[in-house]
Amino acid sequence: MSTRKPIKLGLSMRYLGYHAAAWRHPEADPGAASKLSHFLRIARTAEAAKLDMLFLADGIGLRTRDDPPGALCRSHQTAELEPLTLLSALAGLTSRIGLVATASTTYNEPFHIARKWASLDHLSGGRAGWNIVTSWSEAEAWNFNRDQHMEYDLRYERAAEFVEVVKGLWDSWEGDALVHDKASGIFFDQSKLHVLDHKGKHFKVRGPLTVARTPQGRPILVQAGASEQGLEIAARSADVVYSASHTLEAARDYYAKLKGRLAKYGRDWDDLKVMPGITYFIGRTQAEAQAKLDQLNDLVAPELGLSYLYGQMGDLSGYDLDGPVPEPQDPRIRSMARMALDLARRENLSIRQLYSRIAAGFGGRVVVGTPESIVDDMEEWVAAGAADGFNICPPVLPVGLDDFVELVLPELRRRGMFRTEYEGTTLRENLGVPMPANRYAAARG
Repeated sequence: MSTRKPIKLGLSMRYLGYHAAAWRHPEADPGAASKLSHFLRIARTAEAAKLDMLFLADGIGLRTRDDPPGALCRSHQTAELEPLTLLSALAGLTSRIGLVATASTTYNEPFHIARKWASLDHLSGGRAGWNIVTSWSEAEAWNFNRDQHMEYDLRYERAAEFVEVVKGLWDSWEGDALVHDKASGIFFDQSKLHVLDHKGKHFKVRGPLTVARTPQGRPILVQAGASEQGLEIAARSADVVYSASHTLEAARDYYAKLKGRLAKYGRDWDDLKVMPGITYFIGRTQAEAQAKLDQLNDLVAPELGLSYLYGQMGDLSGYDLDGPVPEPQDPRIRSMARMALDLARRENLSIRQLYSRIAAGFGGRVVVGTPESIVDDMEEWVAAGAADGFNICPPVLPVGLDDFVELVLPELRRRGMFRTEYEGTTLRENLGVPMPANRYAAARG
């Protein structure tokens, strides 16, 4: 079977890799997550491979807790750089690859996000993207004057309004507003600068934004939630959705459910790219690929493994690790809790086996195989209407990316499924998503 449909590929480059034991890998530098040289090496490898974008997930509090005791000190997912600062550094050292970072709608203000991401879009020549999240952990609340996290529905209600305000601010300047007429002394056409004057339930923002309209019209919007509220935000505004389905059936249903909502917002089916996150263990043989996974799994202590279930399933330290997985107890991330439980029941996994699965890919889908079998899997998902591309989440960086570039990309290109050159200079051009119209220019006709 071959669809020969070109796909999109992003690289998620969080920390030292997505496996819980990445820092203990023989080829890993445990201190690399604080070094620009580490991320520049990754960015340049990904750009040379013509990947669409770099993706930086982020939390504004320690996501790993000492639950059970002894877990925290074993986790490398604790010390990381602020993503926008890092991407700004990479912007001047790369030229084509997209630069996407996470920022919370719960612990930021719309004007801050609009200004910072518009600036990155200019500085990168049109390669910026904002991953919209609501945040979920109490640790984040404690860093922002709160004793408890904002209630679930209220977070999403705030997020929906937040995104609309940011989009409105990005329309403050029409594309041709800056006339720079030295002879007349007119720097900009004042009729093409607009005051948003937003007054809503959560925000009162006058505007205008103090950054000109960006090379992409506005930065790319990425959304990663699977809740009903998240789906609506994505359908209305997102250019890319970073999905987390573990099975083809679930991914196909999610894809159809999400894209089926686009029409009510006047959007076409291909205006939004769905890109599931996947961690690949790649070998020239199946045995070699499995050995790479086993090597890392052997380095995961039970304390650390259980911590990977804590946010999704609650405290399981009182259960038999080799017994069945119970119902989630007050999960912090409901969609991930349901996916974890479904996986455990579908494959009859024990608690120990489930945490090994999640520790292998930070809760995402894990595929172990040869280049041919991995591309078969990708092709099947695209042909089935479950994905437009994939976000690669290497288990260890940079070696996991090197494996993908060396082994999988040639097979994708042999089948005509991935580019050999970038289509344009901006992330929007390379993703193939439309330039948004400025609302004021469009209203004027």
